[in-house]
Amino acid sequence: MARVVSVRDVHKTYVVGKVKVPALRGVSVEVDEAEFLAIVGPSGSGKSTLMNLVGGLDVPTSGEIEVGGQKLAGMSSRKLSDMRLRSLGFVFQAYNLIPVLSAAENVEFVLQLQGLGRRERRSRALRALEEVGLADLAGRRPAEMSGGQQQRVAVARAIVATPKLVLADEPTANLDSKTGEELIDLMLRLNQDRGVTFVFSTHDPKVMAHARRIVTLVDGKVASDDKTGSEAA
Repeated sequence: MARVVSVRDVHKTYVVGKVKVPALRGVSVEVDEAEFLAIVGPSGSGKSTLMNLVGGLDVPTSGEIEVGGQKLAGMSSRKLSDMRLRSLGFVFQAYNLIPVLSAAENVEFVLQLQGLGRRERRSRALRALEEVGLADLAGRRPAEMSGGQQQRVAVARAIVATPKLVLADEPTANLDSKTGEELIDLMLRLNQDRGVTFVFSTHDPKVMAHARRIVTLVDGKVASDDKTGSEAA
């Protein structure tokens, strides 16, 4: 099984005024291909910090992070942007869709940044929307869709470029229980059928119930790292 993420003895300290605030204290986590992993813990435990570091959106104070075999330390801003564009997919709590673009155009946007031609972009975007059950809403803008539909578009955008890894930061937080369950089922199917690696930051018991591995952070440290269900068998 290929290693997708390696986090080794990572520390992250923020400076607020003259006060140093440690967010992560020596965190080490390895993520293999096709895992369905949840990072959990109380508010302030370091979940979002860890996700931002793995996504190359922030840099650790010390320690080493590799994504897809690439060391993030020392990468230029341009190389980090290219890594995020080609190796990572992101699903955010707030959807982060572009309001003036249709569902298909939102999904295409990643492929446009990669330089794909218009016909190929549209074909792949429509296939991704079909995978998430929204082929009939390709022409709608975000304001014309429900929250659950918008989050499905965000998932389609995250997977359209076949990334090595999808980082999902509280993806069900703004959804009702039924819609959240449907979204989890969708991502679980993508994980099982396509081998997409998912790492979640979550408080949602429904996400934890489906995760095959749960990493718990407390006070910026790994308190436990447990396999669940069939993965533990």
